[in-house]
Amino acid sequence: MKATIVTIGDEILIGQIIDTNSGYIAKALDKIGVQTHELLSISDDKQHILDTFESLQNKVDFVIITGGLGPTKDDITKHTFCEYFNDTLVINKEVETHVIELIESVMKRPASQMNKDQALVPSRCEILFNQVGTAPGMWMKKENTVFISLPGVPYEMKYIVENEIIPKIVKEYKRPYILHKTIMTYGQGESLVAERIEDWENNLPEFLKLAYLPAPGRVRLRLTARGTEREILEKTINEKVTSLAKIIGDIIVGFDEDETIEVVLGRLLTQKQKTIATAESCTGGKIAEVFTSVAGSSNYFRGSVVSYATDTKVSVLGVLQETIDEFSVVSSQVAKEMAIGVQKLMKSDYAIATTGNAGPSKGDADATIGTVFIALATPNDVFVEEFNFGQPREKVIDRAVNKAFEILQKEILKNL
Repeated sequence: MKATIVTIGDEILIGQIIDTNSGYIAKALDKIGVQTHELLSISDDKQHILDTFESLQNKVDFVIITGGLGPTKDDITKHTFCEYFNDTLVINKEVETHVIELIESVMKRPASQMNKDQALVPSRCEILFNQVGTAPGMWMKKENTVFISLPGVPYEMKYIVENEIIPKIVKEYKRPYILHKTIMTYGQGESLVAERIEDWENNLPEFLKLAYLPAPGRVRLRLTARGTEREILEKTINEKVTSLAKIIGDIIVGFDEDETIEVVLGRLLTQKQKTIATAESCTGGKIAEVFTSVAGSSNYFRGSVVSYATDTKVSVLGVLQETIDEFSVVSSQVAKEMAIGVQKLMKSDYAIATTGNAGPSKGDADATIGTVFIALATPNDVFVEEFNFGQPREKVIDRAVNKAFEILQKEILKNL
């Protein structure tokens, strides 16, 4: 089964907001065996919407639309639905009661006529109830295609997808199985990984596809299996992952989207009852941000000092001015003193420190742009590695963050 996801809104087309709805819907559909055929973003224009509907009619099983269901005049999706389906708007009493209760209980004011008009829906549509907002979803079928309209507000859209759309599709449609397995690798680039696993990849069965998802300092390998026999798909994926681990086990750090290196590190630190702190200059606190994005990170993450200015390294972390004068602020010596300083300050077992020239200008340092020193203080020692991550600035920072995690993981695993 195939779906097209359509986002409606000029604010998306001009870059004012980022479309996160499409990714969420596509992922939810994929889990139940519905393949997303394409993603479209179109303007708040009635003719544009009608032309899009016409172009998708009978080409896909589902057209899922987000946006344009608000109470203001620029929200035209319901009216456009009526024109496409030759229908008229009517008041849905259940929705109207819900809207009035929601406005009065949450907003603490009487519902306006504009609020009540949210209960106007095409007379032949099937209502997808929106418990957390005022705009209901709409389900209408024409020939071989189901058109589903959802509010653009992310938390409202998610509620309807989870509680209305997915259960309805699962109940009413027979679907194939689509299974994914993501292998997270760190430390080697896409081309090198591809060379190492070329023979393995060439021998994958036809129903199993491999995709490379590279990012600075890391590569995700996604295996996708499609078919009607779930047990066969699961068995084959597991066998192939096991054989892959024998080839590149030295760079695999985890599996699946939730098994990122920061999650793996959190689990390792928790198991060993160890803590970590960071002192960041060129990475600007991004290592700390990634650490704390994991639920439960307070169990092992002690804190961070973003010592971006040179004098902060001295006054807060205790880096010696003499060290900076002799070796420059971007040096292995300064990185080492930063790591030791934050380790003492935060009373942590491990400490990561970064100092470098991310660019585009050199700042206070003499080192080549792209140069980064990463120090790791352990319970027993401290060591520093030097890298040149090139340009642009964003690439330098991302690669430095990923490399810091890789260094920490390897050090912890050495002592297991």
